[in-house]
Amino acid sequence: MQIGGRHFTRKEAERRIGSLAQLGGTRRVELAEGRAKGVAAIEFHTGSGLEFTVLPDRGLDIPFCTYKGVNLVFLAPGGVAHPAFHDPAGFEWLRTFFGGLLTTCGLTYFGDPGRDGEEELGLHGRYAALPATQVCDLSRWDGDEFLLEVTGTVTEAALFGDKLRLERSVRSRIGDRSLTVRDRVQNVGYRDSPFTILYHLNAGFPLLDGACVLESTSTAAEAYDAAAEAALPEAASFQPPDPAFPSMGLDYLHTMAADGQGFAWAALINPELAAGAHAAGPAGPAGPGGQAGPVGLGLYLKFRADTLPFLNEWKYLAEGDYVVGIEPANTKIVNRATLRRSGRLPSLRPGETREMEVEIGVLEGPEEIEAFRRRCQGIRAGGPAR
Repeated sequence: MQIGGRHFTRKEAERRIGSLAQLGGTRRVELAEGRAKGVAAIEFHTGSGLEFTVLPDRGLDIPFCTYKGVNLVFLAPGGVAHPAFHDPAGFEWLRTFFGGLLTTCGLTYFGDPGRDGEEELGLHGRYAALPATQVCDLSRWDGDEFLLEVTGTVTEAALFGDKLRLERSVRSRIGDRSLTVRDRVQNVGYRDSPFTILYHLNAGFPLLDGACVLESTSTAAEAYDAAAEAALPEAASFQPPDPAFPSMGLDYLHTMAADGQGFAWAALINPELAAGAHAAGPAGPAGPGGQAGPVGLGLYLKFRADTLPFLNEWKYLAEGDYVVGIEPANTKIVNRATLRRSGRLPSLRPGETREMEVEIGVLEGPEEIEAFRRRCQGIRAGGPAR
């Protein structure tokens, strides 16, 4: 176990504490006001500076995430809402979209609203408003490491309709600066079912700012429209908030190369941001009572490219609504009817399963950022990940 830059065995750590909560852990709470009243939440404290919150009542998605007190994510103006407020019609999904570290989209459709056959589909599917069942906190010692893990099951099903079941694990460890989401989706019905999934990760200020760059193992980028095509040379760079930014943003679908273990990589990197107590300003000077961390902070993703071969990039750099989505996905993010016509609609046969894995973590300081860049360059070139 890594604590304060030092390694401790379980016995060495337990000799020094009265309760494991001194080092980190999970805590069940309930949100208590406004539209969030009654929403169950589980707070993760890793002891490394990484803290995040999982919502069992919103599909075990993750709204809040900070590192050493620095916010990493975009939080939508409507905030967290109880799933009872969800309206699947048209663009109403946006009224209960909290943004955050992870909002899962799917499982049988996502993308723009529109009709598919006899069914009228809204924006981005129903998953994010589905409560999990069989929620378990499995946090435990594993040798000298203390695992933090919460699991649960989310079912999207309808009488006479599609029936998909997702089993999710959200895991970290005390001392870690990363978390891993593992999903197993099964078609528990008796006919083929569409299966679309998008891990909608939403970076926000102060991580997101004009100095940011996107580093990844992307080998090709497909623009969604003419405005995105015109800005394609700047797809990996960003800017301060712009009141004239294109409505609904710019979208790109990146085809991802994988390393020797089958993982694709991406990171949103701010070379001017520092994390640490009382860090402030681009250079992160320390205020009274604390020291800033090294300059340079990034939010990275590592995900299975066999089941998530694409990274969707969504740039919306307007005033107030200032967000970048870096989003592993299993197909292009368009209406299901469009996917069906173009032959790009994934499906699951009865009993068939898919397994997805997304690791989300922090890069801190120029050495870690440069090592990440070299890794991506090597993978894009077809060489070994360094």
